[in-house]
Amino acid sequence: MSLRSPSTILASAVLATLVLAGFGVPASAEVFIPSANGNAQMQQNDLQALQNRVQRQQFQQQQQQYRAQDRVIVQQPPPVVPRVRPSCQTQIIGNTAVSTCR
Repeated sequence: MSLRSPSTILASAVLATLVLAGFGVPASAEVFIPSANGNAQMQQNDLQALQNRVQRQQFQQQQQQYRAQDRVIVQQPPPVVPRVRPSCQTQIIGNTAVSTCR
């Protein structure tokens, strides 16, 4: 079992905090985590990659929510169509059909 340096533990804690928080806050300043073996830049790159991954996942989840909202079918009432009344009426008088048109 290898012993981890305090800076590695600190970097791991920062990464775990970002994952548990569910989002990465974009930072304009570069985070420099000194380490005993000189891999601080690699840790910075890992942190940036993790932040990018978390932001991409958030973006994809938001897009999925938008698509789900767009798929919801809203029940619309049937259109109101006016009925056309016939202007001619046919009356049967005896054996004769008489049409009265207006």
